[in-house]
Amino acid sequence: MTKYTDDTAHSSIGFSVKHMMVSKVRGNFNEFSANLEGQETDLTGSTIEFTIDVASINTNNEDRDNHLRSADFFDVETYPSITFKATDIQSKGGDEYKVTGDLTIKDVTKEVTFDAEYEGKGTNPWGQEVVAFSANSKINRKDFGLTWNQTLETGGVLVGEDIKIDIELELNPAQEA
Repeated sequence: MTKYTDDTAHSSIGFSVKHMMVSKVRGNFNEFSANLEGQETDLTGSTIEFTIDVASINTNNEDRDNHLRSADFFDVETYPSITFKATDIQSKGGDEYKVTGDLTIKDVTKEVTFDAEYEGKGTNPWGQEVVAFSANSKINRKDFGLTWNQTLETGGVLVGEDIKIDIELELNPAQEA
């Protein structure tokens, strides 16, 4: 088994949510860590963990980002991190997997399943082999206590309930201490 850590310069944890029931707002978290211990070509039996610094949220709008950091949404003063720890990894065949685990947002933990894919291995310009994975899922934000919303005069709501999560990870072998 090999231990891998994220290369955040070549990775992203992003999301999208409906705005006013018609368009999508996209965002990402600029600071996170991801660890994988296992074999990149067979994730079954691997250990996968993520920790996201919620204050690093970025939707390209400072006022909206500050609102998302507030007690109306993530309450980063009280709950600074989002975590995920895989509890079951099933092969779907080929390079595709179902990665199920415990996602914790605002001290609420729910089981979430990601569709994941091994994207391959390469050698960077410094001679180090790297591996890449992509994963996506959808959660209902209300399940995690993210309930703030505003009713629109024309009907409907300002913020959709379903959050689509998209992860692109490039991982490097962990340096031995």
